[in-house]
Amino acid sequence: MTTATTTRQTVGTPMTRVDGLAKVTGAATYAYEFPTPDVGYVWPVQATIARGRVTEVDGAPALARPGVLAVLDSGNAPRLNTEAPASPDLFVLQSPEVAYHGQIVAAVVATSLEAAREGAAAVRVSYEQQPHDVVLRFDHERAHVAETVTDGSPGFVERGDTEGALAAAPVRTEAMYTTPVEHTSPMEPHATIAAWEEDRLTLYNSDQGPFMSSQLLAAVFGLEEGAVEVIAEYIGGGFGSKGIPRSPTVLAALAAKHLGRPVKIALTRQQMFQLIPYRAPTIQRVRLGAGRDGRMTAIDHEVVQQRSAMVEFADQAGSSTRMMYAAPHVRTTVKVAPLDVLPPAWFRAPGHTTGMFALESAMDELATELEIDPVELRVRNDTGVDPESGKPFSSRGLVACLREGAARFDWALRDPKPGIRREGRWLVGTGVASAHHPDYTFPSSATARAEADGTFTVRVGAVDIGTGGRTALTQLAADALGIPVERLRLEIGRASLGPAPFAGGSLGTASWGWAVDKACRALLAELDGYGGVVPDGGLEVRADTTEDMELRASFSRHSFGAHFARVRVDTDSGEIRVDRMLGVFAAGRIVNPKTARSQFLGAMTMGLSMALLEIGEVDPVFGDFANHDFAGYHVAANADVPKLEAVWLDERDDSPNPVRGKGIGELGIVGAAAAITNAFHHATGQRVRDLPIRVERSREALRAARAEAEKRRPGAAEQGKTVG
Repeated sequence: MTTATTTRQTVGTPMTRVDGLAKVTGAATYAYEFPTPDVGYVWPVQATIARGRVTEVDGAPALARPGVLAVLDSGNAPRLNTEAPASPDLFVLQSPEVAYHGQIVAAVVATSLEAAREGAAAVRVSYEQQPHDVVLRFDHERAHVAETVTDGSPGFVERGDTEGALAAAPVRTEAMYTTPVEHTSPMEPHATIAAWEEDRLTLYNSDQGPFMSSQLLAAVFGLEEGAVEVIAEYIGGGFGSKGIPRSPTVLAALAAKHLGRPVKIALTRQQMFQLIPYRAPTIQRVRLGAGRDGRMTAIDHEVVQQRSAMVEFADQAGSSTRMMYAAPHVRTTVKVAPLDVLPPAWFRAPGHTTGMFALESAMDELATELEIDPVELRVRNDTGVDPESGKPFSSRGLVACLREGAARFDWALRDPKPGIRREGRWLVGTGVASAHHPDYTFPSSATARAEADGTFTVRVGAVDIGTGGRTALTQLAADALGIPVERLRLEIGRASLGPAPFAGGSLGTASWGWAVDKACRALLAELDGYGGVVPDGGLEVRADTTEDMELRASFSRHSFGAHFARVRVDTDSGEIRVDRMLGVFAAGRIVNPKTARSQFLGAMTMGLSMALLEIGEVDPVFGDFANHDFAGYHVAANADVPKLEAVWLDERDDSPNPVRGKGIGELGIVGAAAAITNAFHHATGQRVRDLPIRVERSREALRAARAEAEKRRPGAAEQGKTVG
């Protein structure tokens, strides 16, 4: 059949999600829902101590219960390849050692979920308990500079003479900032169905990166590469927590191997808080030096964060600081304190979210000290080249975003004096902060096939974790082929579709899309050789972008933005309401404005939640999280979310990537919390440097503001002398 193509343009149009109908009608199949005959259910038994070792697991009471098939512990669980290059917390039930409260120390498999849960409750575990340490401190005796952080850079980086420049600076600021434990909490919990067929493992897994997960699990189970199929057709959110398989996935595969039958697991919300990595808390000291004209000469950013004693991990909390502004003398230090805790890991814009909260708060404090408008201060410190690498930026829209946001927010009418604007009993303020995220692109492969019936099939090992990736890839493929989307079939969500990076780091669409575009255009070239006629059996072309990645090396590639927020604070109760948030972003070409807006607004909402609500409270006695459900761990709900606006600039990025877009999923959260806390200061005149600003902290700030106002009251000093 002749397959004629015409020039079409769907990229850049607000296309409705191609999987929307399947999701709202229930036709979309998530990991836990795949029909699986003769399936068993596994329920973990979790450690009730924070550090020590298991001395005995008594599974007899559980095995006596109806429906219980097996009790696994470190003595009888199948052996894993503990020499594999994997995070130690994946080696489930391989040792009696306990490294954190809630660690899986045994498991019950049964014929029903209820029987497995009851069986797990009947298992008796004895421990040899050891002293534990779960409290992060800035001066923790075990804190040390991380060898590397998650972006591969060293934990300590310095250019210039930071101490000397700080000492010589006419204006200096110094402050400490803290961010707490934050949990990822996707709508769909971590869930897995595991099935073995001899030495081949199939996992239906809620997974952000099927191909990468298959490689990791093959190594962990000592299998040949390609022996693990990971299927992740629909994902209900991940935010980084599903970037690699976690301990429940390994547990399901172990239980299935032990029993010789398929096994499934889905974590409860409480188990999500106990078994799934979180954003590490940070304590940060930021020192800034500047001239009277506002141009910064020195930045010193020191971060202390916790990691698990069993897993090396350090968020890149200082990386944005090194390239954000033009200061010639910059030092970033990332230290980690190994504690007896659940390992932290990636959480939306890992490192950049926490690090930029501190930096952008410090920028606001410097603006106040200098009596310079905070937007203008950031503009004065802009740079045309990456201060760290010396490379030119492929594009840098920071100033344009700040200017556009200021105009839309009527920033020129803002009175800079803090703590003076009232609407009835409410104090009102506005704040700003910059946004940044690296523009990552990883190698990927894709296959494009012309069918005899005039349709096309494109296959790529991508996943859509709710971001709209499936729709964006459909648009990119249709445009590359020059066909309407109705003639295109897109297959994603399987490891066997070939090498592809995970949906993380805001790199998915750009990475997968490059390979898809390349495969589709190569297919058209092949078809030309057949005179546009599809040969019998169809025609298929595979493309890989590994070598193409070298074309990106000459530029420093990042996305930028600006957040603006308007906040009200009730002077009676301390209640904080965010009336309005505006985000302006520069992220190259936007593939689908409809899903992009959704991503930006969702990330901004997470930033609001970070600023005002979310905190994992550590119990120092038991080593657990005291609040491990949504009754105690609060996330933003509809009533908390104000008027949200997300706009983006028409930014041209001369990148070799034909997608010409940058990742946007994480850009919208970076800086959002700082804009809100800066607005809180503008409203009340008081700085709160410890997140979140809950009502208790708001009331403390209001009491401090009243005390300061009382001191400034005419005659207060004389009255104090009389009383004294």
